[in-house]
Amino acid sequence: MIKKQAGKDLGIILSISFIFAALYIFLGNSIMKYGRNGENPLLLRFIPVAAIQFGMAGLGLLIVKRKNKESFREYGLILNNVIWSVLGCLLVSVPTVLFLYFTNDIHGFLPFQGMFLTKPILHASMPWNILGYILIAIIWGFLEGINYVIIAEKVNIRFPCKGKWLNCGALVCAMMCILIHGMFRFDLKGIIEILATFILMYGMILVKEKTNNAWGCIAIFFVIWNAF
Repeated sequence: MIKKQAGKDLGIILSISFIFAALYIFLGNSIMKYGRNGENPLLLRFIPVAAIQFGMAGLGLLIVKRKNKESFREYGLILNNVIWSVLGCLLVSVPTVLFLYFTNDIHGFLPFQGMFLTKPILHASMPWNILGYILIAIIWGFLEGINYVIIAEKVNIRFPCKGKWLNCGALVCAMMCILIHGMFRFDLKGIIEILATFILMYGMILVKEKTNNAWGCIAIFFVIWNAF
C-alpha cells in the first residue's frame, strides 16, 4: 500500500515537472529572449521564468503534500542533526566549488545570481526588490531543494535498494539534475562537471538519509548552486 502510494505520488510530481519542462523546450527561447530584454517591464520578464521553474520544481510536490496531508517535517525539515546535515552537504559540494574555481566560473558570491533576473530585481525599488528576492529564494532555493528530497524519498519507498552506499533515490536525483541542466558535454571539462554534480546531488541525499535532516539539501541551493 505504501509502495503504491509512493508510486502515485512520483507519477504526479514527475508528470507535472515533465509538462513544464516540455513547455520550456518549446517556449524557452522566447521566454529567455523576452526576459533578457531590459526594455520590458521587470515583472513581466520575471513571471514566465518563475512560473516555469515553479512548475518544474514546486507545484507537483505541493499538490502531493496537500493530497497526503503531509508536513515538511516528515521529509527532514527538523532541528535535530541540522548542523551535521549542513556540514555534510557542504562537504559533498567541495568538488563543484573546485570545478567552478579551476574553470574560472566563480564570479563572486551572491545566492541565486545564476538566475539571470536576480541582480535586476535587487536593483529595483523598495519593497519590490526584497519581495522579489524572497520569491526567488523560495522558488529556486527552498522548493528546488526539497523537491529533490521528496522525489528521493518516494523513489526509495517505491524501489528500495539494498546496500550501505547504494541509494536509488539519490541516483535518480543525480541523473535528473544532470539531464535537466543539460550536462551533455563529454570532453574532459564536461565529464568533470558531470562527476562533480553527481557527487553533489547523490551525496546530499545520502547525508539526508544518514542524518534524517534535509536542511543541508536546502542550504546547497542557497549557498552553492547558482551562488558563485
